[in-house]
Amino acid sequence: MGAGGAASQRTQEARRQERLLREQWHAARRQALRWDTAGEGEQRVLAQLLVLTARGWRLLVDRRWSRTPAADADMLLVGPGGVFVLDVTAGREPAEGHAPGLLAATKAAESAVASLGMSPVAVQPVLVFAGQRLDASLGRIRLLGEHEIGPVLLSQRHRLRAESVRAIADHLERVFPGYAGSAIDQRPAPAPEPHRPGSPDGLFDVQGLRDAALAGARRAPIEQWMTFLHPDQVALVRRDWSGPARISGPAGTGKTVVALHRAAHLARRTTGRILYVTFANNLPRVQSTFLKAMAPAVADRVDFRSLHSWAQEFLQERGIPVRLHGDKAETAFSLAWKNVGRASRLAALDPAPTYWHEEIDHVIKGRGLTRFEEYAAVPRRRRRASLHRTHRQAVWELYEAYEALRGERGVHDFNDVLSLALVEASRRREGPPYAAVIVDEVQDLTLVGVRLLHALVGDVPNGLLLVGDGQQTVYPGGFRLTDAGIDIRGDRGQVLRTNYRNSKQILDAALTVVADDAFEDLDGVRTSGRRDVDLTYHDGDVVRVTRPTVEAHDRELLDALRSLPEGALADTALLCPSMRAVGDYQRLLTQAGIPVCQLEHYDGRAVDAVKLGTYRRAKGLEFKNVFLPRHDTVPGHGAPAGTPAGTETSETARERAELLRSRLFVAMTRARDLLWLGSVTTG
Repeated sequence: MGAGGAASQRTQEARRQERLLREQWHAARRQALRWDTAGEGEQRVLAQLLVLTARGWRLLVDRRWSRTPAADADMLLVGPGGVFVLDVTAGREPAEGHAPGLLAATKAAESAVASLGMSPVAVQPVLVFAGQRLDASLGRIRLLGEHEIGPVLLSQRHRLRAESVRAIADHLERVFPGYAGSAIDQRPAPAPEPHRPGSPDGLFDVQGLRDAALAGARRAPIEQWMTFLHPDQVALVRRDWSGPARISGPAGTGKTVVALHRAAHLARRTTGRILYVTFANNLPRVQSTFLKAMAPAVADRVDFRSLHSWAQEFLQERGIPVRLHGDKAETAFSLAWKNVGRASRLAALDPAPTYWHEEIDHVIKGRGLTRFEEYAAVPRRRRRASLHRTHRQAVWELYEAYEALRGERGVHDFNDVLSLALVEASRRREGPPYAAVIVDEVQDLTLVGVRLLHALVGDVPNGLLLVGDGQQTVYPGGFRLTDAGIDIRGDRGQVLRTNYRNSKQILDAALTVVADDAFEDLDGVRTSGRRDVDLTYHDGDVVRVTRPTVEAHDRELLDALRSLPEGALADTALLCPSMRAVGDYQRLLTQAGIPVCQLEHYDGRAVDAVKLGTYRRAKGLEFKNVFLPRHDTVPGHGAPAGTPAGTETSETARERAELLRSRLFVAMTRARDLLWLGSVTTG
């Protein structure tokens, strides 16, 4: 067919669609007129919603609508964008007068669909003003004019498949008998769902609905998958905690997803702001993007911040001077090591200054210790080197020399920022600045950091939620929540045990790396490195490639990336153990014409490029495909670089190798469908 014929066909199709829409509109207007006690504007709104039923939406109208003001909501609408609780007004009273009843109806609808596994963020209250043009918000309520309601509903992000729309609408019609299903009369009603054995009352198959939702999420772009809340986790999002709470669990169990949905839920339930904090500075951008897509009505009430950037801004607002200068602080430590540490007994334990810098950062300053006697008695959690009192005296002398040199230069380090913020937050000169604080990847924070966030909300109900997993610690040192004065009692400690991300093949490969590394979580319980996990996914693949040279290895890597299906680069990450390796592979991929997006610049929006970054930078993220070139150069994991596996003799070397294995484990568990492991033979 020529170009002219194709254009003519498109024109004919457009005219046919326009004619069909016009017919549907007239049919909807005729049906809306039956609600003869409703005003003309209200009838026009109803007609628009009836037109949507011709596109697979389901509309339930309160049987008393327009006859009595007793109803809290006029209509319930279910479509691809979720469940909408609608109240229609002719504008004779302010929006505030409708809010209490509409929010009460929304809460009832949320409870009704929770049993089907729908997240609260998918239930949205909408107040429609007949005869007006409007698009605004009143708290979590969307305010729309008559002319905006249709386009806004159709533009909503798709959350539900057709079978889910039918099942949820059927369920709502049963739970709310006062609402009657309405549709355009001329459109044949859909065939009823056949009864399936085991389905409740024969109305729908709950497990089938949940399985369909999970399968649909896996087919979606990885950014949409990363916000998928499994139906079994809905109750956790909605739970009322009597004080500080913690959600833990192995990699892939959906901790961050629960935390994001929890943030949206709390933003809708409170009038204050919500602070969502993580250690890494790239994650807040990604998580903010996700929440805007999930719950745009409340996204501006959740502050996503890295801990240190928030603390600096907090101090600045209160007039506390901060002179953070990492390079000058690093120079101060180097001089302290040269003047005090290098000739001390510490060099016999580990001649590299890095270990002792970490001791100061994570044990002394990270725990807020200010006197030697405190340091002499403190348990050094997750630190393997046994330090006698004389060793600790040497460390303290190194610390004091560092602090003196840092003070002479008039600069602060990152630990100082958190300590200053903790002092200021503890003054409590005013009410809590946040209604709730959610901490993701809490195991990466120092004890001072956790104390700071606890000080913002205290022990109020639903105030502090800590999310993380001790096995995924990528920084040295550690602490227990009791050290921070946080008591997680009874059901305020929730452990997730179902992995929704990794296939069995991928998870087995990752667990092999850390199988012998038992760890102590924040609750103080010693846990085996190979934990039992329930799996839901079995279609992933692990590809291992070994080549005799780096050049041959990298050719295999490029061939594997090029062989991915069209569009798959958007769901792919290449992760490296160091920034130096990141630079090497940035050049390799760029020269090969493969687009690259640095993880430090990734903001959660889909981009058709390989995401490139370090193992640590990938924390909190996941990808369909993960490539780990030369992954076994990690010391303690068959490594040609550093101390070879099995030959470490010092406690500090074993600790370092264990930490690096933990980072590799984190990188491997970012993969959902494909894990590519590259190796270069030696000898």
